[in-house]
Amino acid sequence: MFKILSRREMAQGTVVENVIEAPQIAKKAKPGQFVILRVNETGERIPLTMANTDPERGTITLIYQIVGKTTSLMKTLQVGDAFMDIAGPLGKPTHIDNIGTVVCIGGGTGVAVLHPITRGFKEMGNKVIGIIGARNKELLIMEDEMKAASTEFEVCTDDGSCGYHGFGTDLLKKRLESEKVDLVVGIGPVPMMKFVCSVTKQYDVPTLVSLNAIMVDGTGMCGCCRVSVGGDTKFACVDGPEFDGHKVDFDGLSQRLAGYMAEEKVSMDRFTASCNCSCKE
Repeated sequence: MFKILSRREMAQGTVVENVIEAPQIAKKAKPGQFVILRVNETGERIPLTMANTDPERGTITLIYQIVGKTTSLMKTLQVGDAFMDIAGPLGKPTHIDNIGTVVCIGGGTGVAVLHPITRGFKEMGNKVIGIIGARNKELLIMEDEMKAASTEFEVCTDDGSCGYHGFGTDLLKKRLESEKVDLVVGIGPVPMMKFVCSVTKQYDVPTLVSLNAIMVDGTGMCGCCRVSVGGDTKFACVDGPEFDGHKVDFDGLSQRLAGYMAEEKVSMDRFTASCNCSCKE
């Protein structure tokens, strides 16, 4: 069992942060790696990239968005409750080196994934430009953490309620036009990562993305998380989760992510109905 030590709701309650007791994972985890967890015996296995680790305290931090039945169930867990299973660290860690200027751009809960990577590049002596965005100010997450992890930091919102009025790719393009950038790391929703890569490709800047493919076992055996990268089939769980963004088939990834939407809706409807029944008792 993996006990929840602290809990925080973010982005108007649509995103939850859990600090979890997991000393063995915390000791070995590196930026870019993920875990697969189950809430209980009948729960599905879902992958989440760690937003932070503390080897001394023996904790890992997971941040997730409420999107379906499992994450809705996870939201009901409070401090002192526990996840039944957490397996990790899984996947290949981010290759972090002193390469010069790195732009780390994130959107949505992708900012949580981006945070340890941003911090890692800064600690290696790089100039790190952090850019995060959301639809509005209330949906921004980890603003203070990303600012501390960056050399320079910018925020944008679609409605202009905080920072630059526009998209993160607008700020990225301005940076690419004004200075030499050696690497871009873009993590967020699939459309956002696809757009980031289309921008950086115009300037011939290497770009890393982290793919949130559907996973089952997380060891490369089931093939559920397969993605097309440069025309070759890769498994996000063992070959990734990070890949050269200019080679990723984002359209194929989007199609696979939408493959179980009907079943997910049925599961969510049943969960909501059971919760309503429990509340009436």
